[in-house]
Amino acid sequence: MMEKVYDPKKVEDKIYQFWLKTGFFNPDKLPGKRKKKFSIALPPPNVTGSLHMGHALNATIQDILIRQKRMQGFKTLWIPGTDHAGIATQVKVEKELKKEGKTRFDLGREKFLERVWDWVKKYGGIILEQFKKLGCSLDWSRNRFTMDEKYCEAVNYAFWHYYKKGLIYKGKRLINWCKRCKSSLSDLEVEYKKEKGSLWYVKYPIKSQKSKAKSQKYVVVATTRPETMLGDSAVAVNPKDKRYKDFVGKVAILPLVNREIPIIADQRVDIEFGTGAVKVTPAHDFLDYEISLAHKLPQIQVINEEGKMINVPKEFEDLDVFEARKKIVERLEKEGFLVKVEPYEVSLPICYRCEEILEVLPSEQWFLKMEKLAKEAIKAVKSGKVKFVPKRFEKIYFDWLSSTRDWCISRQIWWGHKIPIEGEEAVLDTWFSSALWPFATLGWPKKTKDLKKFYPTDVLVTGRDIINLWVARMVFSSIEFLKKEPFKYVFINPTVLTKEGKRMSKSLGTGIDPMDLIEKYGADATRFGLIWQVKTGQDLRFDESVIQMGKKFCNKIWNATRYTLLQIPNLKFQIPKEMKISRKLTKAQREILKALKKTIKTVNKNLKDFEFGKAAENLYHFFWHQFCDKYIEESKKEIKEGNPFAKKVLLYVLLKSLILLHPFIPFITEEIYQKLPLKNKKTSIMIEDWPTQPTN
Repeated sequence: MMEKVYDPKKVEDKIYQFWLKTGFFNPDKLPGKRKKKFSIALPPPNVTGSLHMGHALNATIQDILIRQKRMQGFKTLWIPGTDHAGIATQVKVEKELKKEGKTRFDLGREKFLERVWDWVKKYGGIILEQFKKLGCSLDWSRNRFTMDEKYCEAVNYAFWHYYKKGLIYKGKRLINWCKRCKSSLSDLEVEYKKEKGSLWYVKYPIKSQKSKAKSQKYVVVATTRPETMLGDSAVAVNPKDKRYKDFVGKVAILPLVNREIPIIADQRVDIEFGTGAVKVTPAHDFLDYEISLAHKLPQIQVINEEGKMINVPKEFEDLDVFEARKKIVERLEKEGFLVKVEPYEVSLPICYRCEEILEVLPSEQWFLKMEKLAKEAIKAVKSGKVKFVPKRFEKIYFDWLSSTRDWCISRQIWWGHKIPIEGEEAVLDTWFSSALWPFATLGWPKKTKDLKKFYPTDVLVTGRDIINLWVARMVFSSIEFLKKEPFKYVFINPTVLTKEGKRMSKSLGTGIDPMDLIEKYGADATRFGLIWQVKTGQDLRFDESVIQMGKKFCNKIWNATRYTLLQIPNLKFQIPKEMKISRKLTKAQREILKALKKTIKTVNKNLKDFEFGKAAENLYHFFWHQFCDKYIEESKKEIKEGNPFAKKVLLYVLLKSLILLHPFIPFITEEIYQKLPLKNKKTSIMIEDWPTQPTN
C-alpha cells in the first residue's frame, strides 16, 4: 500500500541506487537488440566546482533527451566527467597556501602539484555526486577526467599532430596577461567589467614644417590610458575624417618623451571616439598592433609582466601602472599638454578566474594557427552538418571564427598538460584539452569500440557564453582529427538569472544552490520547475514558486495513483501497447484516450524541436486537468456502475502518463511504476516503451 503523502527524501536515494544496480545507464547492459545509438558528452564541469543552477538546468535537459531515447529503444550513452580547470584549480590551491603564509614557489613545482592532486581527490568528485542527487542517468563506468593518463595521451597526440603540420609555432606576439596568475590568457578567457573612468585629451605638438596647416601647432588625442602613451609609435585618424586631411603625413612630437611619431590614416579609427585622432600603442593594444603591422610601425613595450613601467623616462620607471598614470597626468598638466578631462565609462579587461585587471603586452608564447581551422568550422555549420538551436546563435559562432586571431595555447601555470617539448615549462590552455572532449572521452586516438559505436555524438547542450571558447574549438578539432563533425545539434540552453534579471553569483549573494532546492522540494520538483521555465527567451528569470508548483504536481500524481490502486486491489492487468478507441467505451473513456493520443503527438514534437518547457506544460495540463479533474471523477461513477473497461482505462492512462513524464521527473515515476499491478512489467520504467503516435 502506498503511503498517504509522497516524501522524496525517502524515495530518491533508494531509487538512484536501484538504477545503478540495474546497470541500464551503461549502454552495454541495456536489454534487447538496440541497433540505433544516441550519445551525449556531458559538458565537463570544473573539478573545482559544485552544482549551480546553470549546471542543474543543463544536466536536466540532457537527462530528458537520454531517458527518452533509452525508452525509444536506442543504445544510449551519456558520458560523464570533469575538467581539470587549469587556472581555476591552481588559484584555489594557492589560496589555501596563502593561509599558511606560503606561495607555490615556496613548494616548488613537484610538491605544489602533489598538493593540487590531494585537493582534487578531496573535492573533485563533489559535483559528480550532486549530479546523482539530481537524477542524472550518466554512465559512471565511463567517467573521465582531463588529467587522466589516457586523456593526457590524447592531448599530447593532438599537440604533436598540429606541430608537425606547422600549425603550432612559438613566437612573440601580443597576448592578454594576468599578473596575478602570472599567465597568458586567450581572448575568450577575458571578461569585462564597466567602471567609471576618464577620457584625457592631450596635445601632441606637430613638428614645425612648411605646410598649408602651419598655423596648427598640435593635434589633440583622446585616451583612456595615458600611461601607455609613452609607448606610442603614431597618431592615427580615419581617412574619411575631413578635419585631419592636411595632417596625414606630418610628424607629431610625443609629449614627455620627445619622440617623433608619424600621423597616419587608417580606416579602423573610430571617427566618433574623442577627437577622432587616436594614439597608436602597438605593444599594448590589439587593434593598435594590427595597425602597426599595416604601417610598419615599431612596437615599444612600456609595461612588463609585473604590471610595472619599463623603457620609460626615469621618473616613471618601475612604477605600478596606476601610479604611473597619476604622475604622467600631473606632468602633462604641468607642461601644458593636458587640454581637458571628461568622465567616461571604461570597459576593463579582467581575468575570468581571479578578476585581476589584465594587461595587453608582447610575450613569447605558443600559438595555434587558426585560419584554415576556422574555415572548416564555419563550413560545418553553413552546410547544415552542425545545427544551432536556436538558429540565431550561429551569428556569435560565425562572427568570432571569421575574425579570430591565432590562438595563444600556452599558460604560465603549473597545473595542466605540460607542453610536450623538452625544456618547456608552460602548460596548455585548458580549452586546448577540452576541445578534444567528445572523442577523447571515447578512447581517441585509439580506434576503440566506443569511438566506432558512439561517435559522432548527437547533441551538445551548453550555454551561449562558451560558444566560442568551447563549441567552435570542438568542431574544428573533430574535423581535423576525425574528418567528421562532433555532434549534429548544439542546443543553447537559457542562462539562469535571478527573478530580477541579475546574474546569479554566490559572492554577490544572488546565487541559489540547487542542492538547497532538492533538499526542500525534491529533485523531481526542482527538475520540473526548471524545465517549465525553459521558453523561447535566452534568459531564464528563476522563480522559486514554479518549483513549489512542481512539488504540488508530484503530489497530484501520487494521489492520482493512490486512487487508481485503491480501485484495483489484488488484480493484475495485461496492459496493451496501445488501447483502441472503440464504440464499446464510454464517452469519457473515448475522450481521455483521444486527449492522451493528442498529448503523445504534441510532446513528441516538442522534444524533437527542443521545446522542453512546452513539453512539460502539455504533460502537466493533460495529467492535472484532463486526467485528474475530468476522467478520474468520471471513473468513480463508471466503476460504481461496473463498467468493464473503467479500471483498465484508468490504469492504461496512468501508465502512459508516467512513461511520458519519466524523463522529466524520473524518481517519482519509477517509485510508482514499481507499485503498479502489471503482468507485463519490466525491470524499470527506464526501459519501458516510449509512446508513439497511436494509430486510431
